[in-house]
Amino acid sequence: MTDFSSSCTLATSFGLNTNILDINLINLVLVLGILFYFGRGVLINLLENRERTIRNTIRDAEERYEEATEKLRRAKTRLQQAKQKADEIRVTGLTQMEREKRDLVDAADEDLEKLEESKNFTIRFEKQRAIEQVRQQVSRLASERAVENLTNRLDNELHLRMIDYHIGLLRAMENTAY
Repeated sequence: MTDFSSSCTLATSFGLNTNILDINLINLVLVLGILFYFGRGVLINLLENRERTIRNTIRDAEERYEEATEKLRRAKTRLQQAKQKADEIRVTGLTQMEREKRDLVDAADEDLEKLEESKNFTIRFEKQRAIEQVRQQVSRLASERAVENLTNRLDNELHLRMIDYHIGLLRAMENTAY
């Protein structure tokens, strides 16, 4: 009963309540009420600031994500272009290599033809030279035999007649020259 009488006393007048459980509960309700009334604005401001910060962070993250996505797309595009350019360069290189190979083969064929012509010319020249040497040698041998035959057949009288004949020819030529 004392609990009921002490709480009635509190309701009718202000006094000192010595019951610790009742005091803590009342104090707690009063503190929470004061905090709720006065701290509600601060708490709302803190929560709104926190919400704004979170939203800004999310927006910034989304913007960075979009930028990164765009950069990735551009990088993929540049990579694709680089691959195409590399393929073009490779194809051009192979084509040029084939063309140069054909040019080298054609040049080698031309050089071979020129060498063949030069060889044939040299062979013909050496053949003509050999034929000319043989002719000269045959002529020399024939002349030597003719001189030898003439020397063997020629006596003084025939020799004098030949000299007279040639002198006559020289005089006739001399007379026609004047």
